[in-house]
Amino acid sequence: MATKIYDSGTINLVDGTEIYLKPLKIKYLRDFMDVFDLLKACKDDEQAIIVLSECATITMKQYYPIIKNREELEDLVDLPTIYKILDIAAGIKINDKSEEPVKKQAEDSGSTWESLDLAELEAEVFLLGIWRDYEELETSLSMPEIIATLGSKRDLDYQEKKFLAAIQGVDLDKQSGKNNANAWEEMKARVFSKGQTSDPNDIVSFQGVRAQQNGFGIGMGLGYEDLT
Repeated sequence: MATKIYDSGTINLVDGTEIYLKPLKIKYLRDFMDVFDLLKACKDDEQAIIVLSECATITMKQYYPIIKNREELEDLVDLPTIYKILDIAAGIKINDKSEEPVKKQAEDSGSTWESLDLAELEAEVFLLGIWRDYEELETSLSMPEIIATLGSKRDLDYQEKKFLAAIQGVDLDKQSGKNNANAWEEMKARVFSKGQTSDPNDIVSFQGVRAQQNGFGIGMGLGYEDLT
């Protein structure tokens, strides 16, 4: 049974230090996306790589705070490693073997975050009453964790309402259009596929918790290869 909500991994610095990577907590993701937004003004891949390296440097606040600036990071890792950091940290996927410009690859991956209403998602999950304030929440959860938490909460709330409605002879699925694709399912698909799709039926969206809920998916013996 799958138990992963998100992908993780490790990198090795040139000095032999091993660093464990997982999606950025919201606190750091905010800073990451502020810098990532500068990519729009880049005129070529050389400028884009500098911005992406700055983004990777921000991730070190969570992963390895000893690294303080881009120059220090670039002394310790190569470009493919920076791309791996960006992928795991925020779902920014760049294939260094692709002929497509780095800037375009990065923008196509990262644009998905602009369509998420983070404030609304945080407000809903905060109602669980686990965190003292939003600062603690943002330090505790990454985007995949927020989506997984809200998904479970909403499913439980809906099942309770469905049960109460059934007692009164009401089919809540039919009344609410539950069986139709909706914005929530599309958003979950975007997050779990790291921006590769908004179609909840696309196989690349069945990863982590979605794979577990559906009994199959990437990471459960069903793999795929990115040929781009």
